[in-house]
Amino acid sequence: MSEEQEDGIVNRVANSGLVQLELDRFHQAGERVQIDLADVLENGLLLREKTLRDFIDRTDWSGYAGKFVAVHCSADAVIPSWAYMLLGSVLAPYARVVVYGDLLRLEEQLFSLAMDKEDWSVFSEARVMVKGCGRVEVPEGAFMEATRRLRPFARSIMFGEACSSVPVFKKK
Repeated sequence: MSEEQEDGIVNRVANSGLVQLELDRFHQAGERVQIDLADVLENGLLLREKTLRDFIDRTDWSGYAGKFVAVHCSADAVIPSWAYMLLGSVLAPYARVVVYGDLLRLEEQLFSLAMDKEDWSVFSEARVMVKGCGRVEVPEGAFMEATRRLRPFARSIMFGEACSSVPVFKKK
């Protein structure tokens, strides 16, 4: 008789064959910063090329070295595509990653980039439990992205904990 049976305690979760996936493992450590083009607008509405180029010339871009950078505009203004191209160009030699969008979009992109490195076929025919809580906050978009990547392989996908899970997908 096993020790488990002698005590009368059976770990049904351990014996269930569930594979737990903690999405916080895709979190990339590093400083996240954002550049808001609203700070460069004239009268809060207009972005002039000269103004943006002056901003670029007087900014010490080495301060962004090794950082994850989000570039966006919080004001309700039309920003031409070339403005984002200019900022991306000057940030490229310094920043680890540069994205268009706010800090949430940056975080979702970082999770997606980390997920690109995963071999999702290891979840082939697995019953996968995607954990909802972890060491770091996981953006909602990362849960959707993980589901999209798991679906071709997993037999089933659930969210939460074994004691209280929500079924998300099951192969027919």
